[in-house]
This record gives sequence, C-alpha cells and structure tokens, in this order.
Amino acid sequence: MKIENKIKITIMAVIAIFTISVISANEQILSPVSSNVSDKTIAWGIKRNNKHEQPDVGTSNKQILEENNGICLGNDMDKSIYLTFDSGYEAGNMGTILDTLKENNVKATFFITSHYLNTASEYVERMINEGHIVGNHTVNHKSMPSISDEEIEKEVMTLHQAVYEKFGYEMKYIRPPKGEFNQRTLKKCEQLGYKTVMWSFAYCDWDEKKQPSHEEGKNKILENLHNGEIMLLHSNSKTNSEILGDMIKEIRNQGYEFKTLDEFK
Repeated sequence: MKIENKIKITIMAVIAIFTISVISANEQILSPVSSNVSDKTIAWGIKRNNKHEQPDVGTSNKQILEENNGICLGNDMDKSIYLTFDSGYEAGNMGTILDTLKENNVKATFFITSHYLNTASEYVERMINEGHIVGNHTVNHKSMPSISDEEIEKEVMTLHQAVYEKFGYEMKYIRPPKGEFNQRTLKKCEQLGYKTVMWSFAYCDWDEKKQPSHEEGKNKILENLHNGEIMLLHSNSKTNSEILGDMIKEIRNQGYEFKTLDEFK
C-alpha cells in the first residue's frame, strides 16, 4: 500500500510539473512584444466631412499607428490619392479593375489573403507584372489583437512566403484584417518587416447583395476626396469595377494625382 501511495504521489508530481510547464509556455507565447505596450484593441474608424478636408481619424489612434511604422493619411498640402483595394476573394470583378487601371495608367495596392492567392493567382501575377503593389491581408483574415504573437507571425509570414515562392515578390505593406490592431500587433508587424497601412476613406461597398448604385458610389467617393487620401475600395464590389474609369477621370479633373504607397509622403 505504501508503494502504491509513493507511485501515486510520483505520478501527481510529474503531472503538476508538466502542467506548470505548459502554462508557462503558453504565457510566453501569449505575452506581448513588450511589457510596456498596450494590448487594447483599436477598431479603426474615421469621421468624414464633405469639404474635401482631411477626415478626423482620431488623434490618439493616428499617433499610435505612426509611432509603430504605420500610415493612414498623407501630406495635407499634397493633392495625392493613394488607391488601395482589399481583396479577400475573387468575385468576378478583378479583370475589369485591372483593365481599367491599365487603360488609365494608375497603379494601386491590392491587399490579398491566402484564399485570394490560392484561387486567383493569375490576377496576383497580373498585379505584379503590371506594376501594382501586392500587400498582405493575412492568411485567414483574423483580427490580430485576438491572436498571439506566434499566430500573427504565422498568419503574416505564411502568406509572405507563398507569394515569394510563387512569384519571387517580397510584400512589405500590411492591412490589419477588420481594421483592428493595437500597439502589440503593430510592433509585431514592424518586427516582421511590414508597414501597416490603414485608410482615410472607405464606404459600404463590400456587401455584394447591397451594392450602391453607380451614382451613390461616385458621389460618396468624390464628395470625400481630400489631400493625402488613402482610399480603400473592395475589389468584390461590382459597382466599384463599373465606376472606376469615370471616377479616375473625375478625380484627375479635380486636380488630384494618383500615387503609389512607395511614393507616400
């Protein structure tokens, strides 16, 4: 009986040591990049105006973003538009979008997911060959503040490596899924060699079942033009693909110039 008790005690001790080791390992994985950074989630939002002035993106949020190699607004004295698209999946519009950009000599940035790469790689190849920038929108479009540093690295670098292996192309810009980030995730992305890109204009264009009319889409985009604008459109929007050419011409008529993120200032 005494021997059995000793065996039980030994087994319990081994289990306890193993449990403590697992907890310690998890705590190490889940710990932020630095103990001094905030883990509070920031859900990106902007307060628009229709006076062609830069919108209010939140002073504190903008400061946190820019302190961690992120951007959302260019120079307020520079009549530049930085056109970007979020491309989570292909909905039959990318061919038209790329054709229109080529016809109008405009270069854009496309933030893609792994799903997009795996199902529409021919368009990703076109983006690269035609001089556009391909950005990282992660593998599974998970909110970064909800996952660990280890998971963030996997979400970012798995896609990074896949694009590199397929096309020899190195991505360097990232857009956080769902527009959510915090100091920890920003620092982690910076450590991975990425610049975080938010936006200063977006509108409800992503729901394929509730697409705005051509007039609604044009009005919303044109009424909110402003210097240094990072424009976010979704490539799954049929309306966007159909109004893009007219929109580009009108934006130029108003004195704005399209620039790439590589020219950002």
